Amino acid sequence: MVELEGQVALVTGAARGIGRSIAERLARGATVVCSDVIDSAETVTAIVSAGGSAEGMLSDVSDGAAAAAAISAVHERHGRLDILVNNAGITRDGLLIRLKAEDWRLVLGINLDGAFNLTQPAARIMIKQRSGRIVNIASVVELMGNAGQANYAASKAGLIGFTKALARELGPRNITVNAVAPGYIRTPMTEGLSEAQRAALLSSVAIPRLGEPADVAEAVAFLCSPGASYITGVVLNVSGGLYM
Repeated sequence: MVELEGQVALVTGAARGIGRSIAERLARGATVVCSDVIDSAETVTAIVSAGGSAEGMLSDVSDGAAAAAAISAVHERHGRLDILVNNAGITRDGLLIRLKAEDWRLVLGINLDGAFNLTQPAARIMIKQRSGRIVNIASVVELMGNAGQANYAASKAGLIGFTKALARELGPRNITVNAVAPGYIRTPMTEGLSEAQRAALLSSVAIPRLGEPADVAEAVAFLCSPGASYITGVVLNVSGGLYM
């Protein structure tokens, strides 16, 4: 993506799955910092092998001080931060009556608090630049609900509210804030589906297949492109018609 040449992007949860695909897609033009709590060396190697520019970073988004330090390190090294993709997320599923309080807090701490922890210091940099793109990875679950995922749905619903509030707050500084809401994507998170669950799922989508991480990455890349400069506060569903 030539339009992103010279820009610097930070993608969280970039070691695998959707985050890796997003990092690889943005690296077609931008320099990408691949952040995760596990080693993202494979993502970095794939990007560099394809002729892109990337570096890895170990960081826990749920740790406010660590997140702020990560943003500061990117800015000090590159002198700017143009794109932030808040992708890091986890699930700890369970029916509400059996849901452990620690699993509620853990999911909210990573999926929602993590976005706040990174976006606040990143926004300060982007405000001074008077430009920036923030993309939050949500889920169709926060729009349609799903039994056994009260914690996950709540965290992603909070992320949508966060997105819309910041879109209004940061728009005057030429910063767009959008969300991408994937449906069921072929990742390690969905590998545990049984054949019966998979069949039931495919019967409920308009496009009868699981999504691929690249489908989400393309949506993110568009929202980061100059062509999306007048789009903000939007939730872009990438669900094959699971949610309409």
